[in-house]
Amino acid sequence: MKSFRTLTNVLVSMVLLIVIWQAIVLIGGYNDSLLPAPLSVGKAVLKLLLDGTLWTHLQVSLLRFAAGYFSASITAIVLGLLLGRLPVLWGFVDPIVQVIRPVSPIAWSPFIVLWFGIGNAPAIVIIFLAAFFPVLLSTVTAVRKMDVTYLKVAQNLEIGRYHLFSKIILPAIFPFIANGLHIAVGTSWIFLVSGEMVGAQSGLGFMIVDARNQLRLDFVLAGIIFIGLCGLLLDRIIRLLERWMDKQWGIIRES
Repeated sequence: MKSFRTLTNVLVSMVLLIVIWQAIVLIGGYNDSLLPAPLSVGKAVLKLLLDGTLWTHLQVSLLRFAAGYFSASITAIVLGLLLGRLPVLWGFVDPIVQVIRPVSPIAWSPFIVLWFGIGNAPAIVIIFLAAFFPVLLSTVTAVRKMDVTYLKVAQNLEIGRYHLFSKIILPAIFPFIANGLHIAVGTSWIFLVSGEMVGAQSGLGFMIVDARNQLRLDFVLAGIIFIGLCGLLLDRIIRLLERWMDKQWGIIRES
């Protein structure tokens, strides 16, 4: 019943959005060169699906995203666990992180292209930078705020350092790390598209730039729709992964 209600809400929202979109086009008297109508964009979506253009660019973007996002998440979690347990070291690292973190990954793109060349590597590095800091900060904060009772029990049981991290600390703080993972999904997906707009020759971002250069705004909006839908799907996948991890560790959440 809940799933049916959710699906109904989504469908009603989409229909309402399309109606408002069409009304703006009619009231404003816009032609397709300024604001394509929903029907024109629908035809563009269908064409991209049928001729295989979408699947080609989407596959490239998803591979870049997976490489950058998961490498950043694993690296950030491992470093976060260590730095959270070493407050003195974190005291030196934190100012550096706070200086670099607000800088947009796109600002580094000239250096990234010079260092890593043209191709998949620059986009993957941009995704890595976008995903790394949210996960790192959430992990360090979670470790530092963890209930010390867990650590005292582990000490009394003489649990080794490896099992302390893998069996006690990580399961205890994973719900907090998951918040960073969710944030990282959105930021890394946004900057993937931005990175592909800068120097890539494939991917969803490149597809939008190529359509813009051809003055085909219907294909630009079609690409934007696909980006939004993929972002939603990726967020749901991360949520499923989070629930699976909760099940493995026996974590019970309040509904």
